[in-house]
Amino acid sequence: MESLQTRVMNILKTPVTEWPVIATESTDVGRLYREYIIPLSAIPVVATFIGWSLIGSGFFRRSITAGLSLMVVSYVFGLIGTYVCAVILEWLAPKFKSSGTRVDALKLVAYASTPVWIAGVLNILPALGVLGLFAALYAIYVFYLGLPVLLKTPTDQVVPFMIVATIVIVVVTMVLMSIAMAMTFGSAMTMM
Repeated sequence: MESLQTRVMNILKTPVTEWPVIATESTDVGRLYREYIIPLSAIPVVATFIGWSLIGSGFFRRSITAGLSLMVVSYVFGLIGTYVCAVILEWLAPKFKSSGTRVDALKLVAYASTPVWIAGVLNILPALGVLGLFAALYAIYVFYLGLPVLLKTPTDQVVPFMIVATIVIVVVTMVLMSIAMAMTFGSAMTMM
């Protein structure tokens, strides 16, 4: 597997040529998590903690304790959510005339999430967090490019599979975020 920095740059700048490289790599779930998912998925949760608990937004700030709790729970749920999405994609694949292993589905979810994870640094300034929507749109495009390569999705099935997969990933993410917020009372803000 390439170095983390090289892989991030390649998936962001040249996903068309990077997906075939990724497809040929031999890896496993543990290695993907250790070398890619764990470090990159930490970016948005740490930046959100800094932004909402240390810097604050306008007149509001989340307490350090609530922020730390939300950060830890969100991070763990994000790691779980990545795997859950991969399992669901693996299950959906035959319905879209696609095939691939769970590792292939995890590669797709993890590497396509790169733009969102990297853009998560914008959460340091809460007002800039909304720019993450552009990263999410680019992540959908990167996912679109990876489907035929990793899950061998036929051309006529790529768009329908991408739409269903995007909905699944958004729903899984929103449910896990809601649970994390409820568990940590993370929505409680204090006046600065």
